[in-house]
Amino acid sequence: MSALDVRQQETQERQPTNGQLPEGAIPQLAKDIDPEETQEWLDALEYVIRKHGGERAVYLLERLKEKAFRSGVPWVSAATTPYINTIPPEQEPEYPGDRAIERRIKSIIRWNAMAMVVRANRVSSGIGGHISTFASAATLYEVGFNHFFRGKQGNHPPDFVYFQGHASPGIYARAFLEGRITEKQLENFRRELAEGGGLSSYPHPWLMPNFWEFPTVSMGLGPIMAIYQARFNQYLADRGILPEARESKVWCFLGDGECDEPETLGAITLAGRERLDNLIFVVNCNLQRLDGPVRGNGKIIQELEGAFRGAGWNVIKVIWGSDWDPLLAKDKDGLLVRRMNEVVDGQYQKYTVMPGSYIRKHFFGVDPRLEALVADLTDEQIRRLKRGGHDPVKVYAAYKAAVEHKGSPTVILAKTIKGYGLGEAGEGRNITHQQKKLNEEELRRFRERFDIPIPDDKVAEAPFYRPPEDSPEIQYLKARRKALGGPVPSRRQPKVKLKPPKWEDFAEFFAGSEGREVSTTMAFVRLLARLMRDKNIGRYIVPIVPDESRTFGMEALFRQFGIYSHVGQLYEPVDSDTVLYYREAVDGQILEEGITEAGSMASFIAAGTAHSTHGINMIPFFIFYSMFGFQRIGDLIWAAGDMRCRGFLMGGTSGRTTLAGEGLQHQDGNSHLYALAYPTCQAYDPCYAYEMAVIVLDGIRRMYYEEEDIFYYITLMNENYEMPILPMGSTEGICKGMYRLSVRDLGPDRPSVDLMASGAILREALRAQEILDQKFAVSSRVFSVTSWKRLLEDAREVDRYNRLHPESAPRVPYVQQVLEGSQGTVVAASDYVSAVPLTLARWIPGDYVALGTDGFGRSEARRELRRFFEVDAENIALAALTSLAERGLYPKDRLASAIRELGLDPEKPVPWKV
Repeated sequence: MSALDVRQQETQERQPTNGQLPEGAIPQLAKDIDPEETQEWLDALEYVIRKHGGERAVYLLERLKEKAFRSGVPWVSAATTPYINTIPPEQEPEYPGDRAIERRIKSIIRWNAMAMVVRANRVSSGIGGHISTFASAATLYEVGFNHFFRGKQGNHPPDFVYFQGHASPGIYARAFLEGRITEKQLENFRRELAEGGGLSSYPHPWLMPNFWEFPTVSMGLGPIMAIYQARFNQYLADRGILPEARESKVWCFLGDGECDEPETLGAITLAGRERLDNLIFVVNCNLQRLDGPVRGNGKIIQELEGAFRGAGWNVIKVIWGSDWDPLLAKDKDGLLVRRMNEVVDGQYQKYTVMPGSYIRKHFFGVDPRLEALVADLTDEQIRRLKRGGHDPVKVYAAYKAAVEHKGSPTVILAKTIKGYGLGEAGEGRNITHQQKKLNEEELRRFRERFDIPIPDDKVAEAPFYRPPEDSPEIQYLKARRKALGGPVPSRRQPKVKLKPPKWEDFAEFFAGSEGREVSTTMAFVRLLARLMRDKNIGRYIVPIVPDESRTFGMEALFRQFGIYSHVGQLYEPVDSDTVLYYREAVDGQILEEGITEAGSMASFIAAGTAHSTHGINMIPFFIFYSMFGFQRIGDLIWAAGDMRCRGFLMGGTSGRTTLAGEGLQHQDGNSHLYALAYPTCQAYDPCYAYEMAVIVLDGIRRMYYEEEDIFYYITLMNENYEMPILPMGSTEGICKGMYRLSVRDLGPDRPSVDLMASGAILREALRAQEILDQKFAVSSRVFSVTSWKRLLEDAREVDRYNRLHPESAPRVPYVQQVLEGSQGTVVAASDYVSAVPLTLARWIPGDYVALGTDGFGRSEARRELRRFFEVDAENIALAALTSLAERGLYPKDRLASAIRELGLDPEKPVPWKV
């Protein structure tokens, strides 16, 4: 019998007689209708490689792809390589550490991480925590801690490490060995208010400001923030602000299931396009989500390889441990690789929980030649064949290749087992993510598997274990961190404060527009340009725009300051013959992010946290359509607060009735309601240019001189009108949220009302004041409310103080101080939902009426929109008259005629129902 006959016979024997494919196999990879022809092609390719080298082979493969396409073959390359390690054993570098000591350290950390969660849930059942994520990723982290992650105390620029949020117990457990966290804190994991202090559930810089840097547990945010952080590091270097920033590596650890979040993969093309070789993703491919397999019927590693490779990334796969190397070396016909390629993830997960005999039969047993490869291995040896992500040698080789790679970002796809080490308590099982408790027998098996020196009579207590300070483990661990520049993670303080601008240098913004009609957006762009020219802070200003610069009138900044591009401008712009041409430059100052609010916000975060990541203060101004801020990227804005971010979010074209014509999806009546929920957000809705300028300049003082960990949200309008002069004595009220703007006093015999309004509707309140005076003989005071939120927070703080200090003289909320002398009718109006002014109802003296733009927007002009939402001057006036009538200060029988005189339709539909 010829060799070909033997191959054909073996292939036939391999095919199941029932027409079924091998269990867990991908159909198109498991069936070969003509093995002889296949072998001829493979032999031909091997000849080309031997005779002419790899480049010639690549050329021929590309020509074959081209020919297949032109011949109508429905095939698209998946940009993937075989399901084996990218780095072959012969190219692996020598491992530099003491593997025995490192294994003992890692085992102790595993135990303490597990014990932390188990003990927390014994004290408070249901307190939560996660064991299985770190269990799967321990080797990935420990190789990094021992050999790669650079701290902030060394001679080299530090690295930025985005830890996978669910792995936090492991990071705490390591910090405990380093002496950075006490045993009491470990006991109080997830109990931060307990005596002696505790630890936050996940990475939260707001809660642990000297420890965590990046909040990552809202899945998908870590990857997109890491990408834009890496790009911002290049920005700092290219602009000459911090040349050494380009040497820092940005490491982002994430899970394979997390890659389903749009933010995770949504910006990977930017990283490839910008050639961010300072960026390394490590994807922990344990094949499991919370409920089950990530891709039970597919292969997540292959899928991610195709996505990242297509986006221009360097892809390193770490799939198989060193135990597999001899088997692959004996696989002369490529049968083992083919079997690895064809088995789906759901089946690999099954192998994890089954004995070696099952793996022998169901993985290797589909072909006698595969069975022969493992004939000399016991079932237990087969069961213990490691995944690559649990092998320090494989992980070290991948990390070293990643940090040395130039020209593109790197992603490491490391295959692991979720819950590794938990055994039947959860290793590789669908329930493992929810595993919080282990019984005594499970604890005992865990101890024995990882050689933890805890006596039998103590195992059930799950005690924490820390070797003596002079032990080889502690000495080794500390020496490695010292050599790499100190602890990771850690935060630092800015080296110098920024000197705030002198207000007198910005007098033009307080002097009014002298008869010219301008918008607050136009005034802001002028202010921004002026700030960028300031000798003290100008170079630290970071304008960020999601492809709306021309909408906001910012194109004049293009030529003067340039648009940042790491490669400069490789083309002649189409408008190069104009004054305001589109100029990209390596040292450009403007971050023009394209149509991505999420990416722009990630840049804002990178710039706004530079005080802690780089030790320098940067001042980001992110201007965007206000409707697409909190409503679209609220999760990232929340993360910014957690990170103690500083800077200015500028909500352009804001207000439900101000953005005329754009309609339902664009008209923002919600953002100031959302802003109420963000603790560090200072939300302002100014009407006039001088208000906006005062708020910005005071914000720079608070954030960059007083070093308050806050950020500003300021809404801007595109409506043009004359800007008045800054009233004397109003700056304090502008910053505190409210000041008296206008008074019409018709004498003590006439009824009086107070009108509060913000932003676009302030001018309607002033017109209502005129109507009340001229048509109804009603006195009034108009108050400009620059910040409903500031007034609310002050009032609540005063209430709290008075409640807790009953023996002290009661304090008075600022809003009541400003409204002193009110006659009992107060009407508040804004271009946002009525819930915003209604938040102050408790503290407003007398009868309080709140008007707002509740409901969906629609396409119309401003006057018609304000009438539709009932926030125009006429509706404000009617609200005041109605309140007076209910109090007996205006004849009720004249209200109907007043409605007619004001031109209002009493039968008009309710605006929030249509």
